Parts: sequence; C-alpha cells; structure tokens
Amino acid sequence: MSKVGVEPILISKDIEVNIKENSIYIKGARGHLDLSFINVSVTLLDNKLIVTPLLSKKKNKYKNFHGLYRSLINNMVIGVTKGYSKELLLKGVGYKVNLEGDSLTFSLGFSHPVHKSIPSGLKVEVSGQNRNIKISGNDKNSVTLFASQIRRIRPPDPYLGKGVRYADEIVKKKVGKANSK
Repeated sequence: MSKVGVEPILISKDIEVNIKENSIYIKGARGHLDLSFINVSVTLLDNKLIVTPLLSKKKNKYKNFHGLYRSLINNMVIGVTKGYSKELLLKGVGYKVNLEGDSLTFSLGFSHPVHKSIPSGLKVEVSGQNRNIKISGNDKNSVTLFASQIRRIRPPDPYLGKGVRYADEIVKKKVGKANSK
C-alpha cells in the first residue's frame, strides 16, 4: 500500500468535484481541470477524496499508480484554489526578455533573438527591467514544463553564472583554469 496514496484529499466547499467512470473533473475559483485515470478508484466521502487501488494483490504491477494519481488529484485541487507559479531570472550583460502579445522574445547573447510562444492557460509577467519572468497557471505540470523550456534556452553557466535560472536556484560557480593551482 502506498504511503502517499492512503492519505485523503481535503476538499473545501467552494470546489465542485464530478467523478465519472475513469475520470475526475474539478472546478474551483481559478478554473477547472480534468484527469483520466486507470487501475484506481476515486470516491468522494464527507468532503474528502479517497483514492484506492482496484487490485489489492501483492504482485499488482500497477500499485504504484495509487500514490501517483493521489498526488495528481491533490495538485489539481491546489491548482483550482491557489494556482501555481514559477519565477525565472535572467543573469548576464544584455540579457533581456520582451512580452509581445502571446509570445516571449529573448535576447540571450545569441546572434538572433529567440521567440517562445506562451501556451494557453498560462499567464506570463515580465518585470524588473525585462529580467524577471513570472509564469502562473492552474496546472502544475504545464507551469513547470514551460518554465523548464525557457530555462533550457540558455542554462546557467557554471563558470560565470550567467544564463536563465529559477529564482530559488543556487548556481555554484566552478573555479576557472587560471585559479585552480
């Protein structure tokens, strides 16, 4: 039995939950999310969502889905109530980003600007002399995926520390060749 999957998910009164055969639909103040699942059953009892595996055999190869789906449903509940956000920082001389409609244009030291379109359902804010990016949305997966795609354009350099990094990321600088002796 999964340690994570056993815990019930608390549902507040302002959240609407609809459970059909193999899918769940959750609607809250910030929007709605849905998820289809396999090999688990989800029930709503006394404002608590309970996830249980369908097959309780010891050699059930799908028992790991129990904790996974509980975590995904919990992320959905948090997403429709509070939402998720990620902050990115641009470090480097001349590095900047511009928000133009539904796309971001990066100037990151390449010979050309890099364009990145914003997925639907996400809100992006640029501040701090075009060096801070805040991505927010309901779905944790799409927020973190888009943030990682932006970071992948120019990851932090281990020697100089310049590049695109998360706001809470600590980049340990390596000692250069000249200072290693």
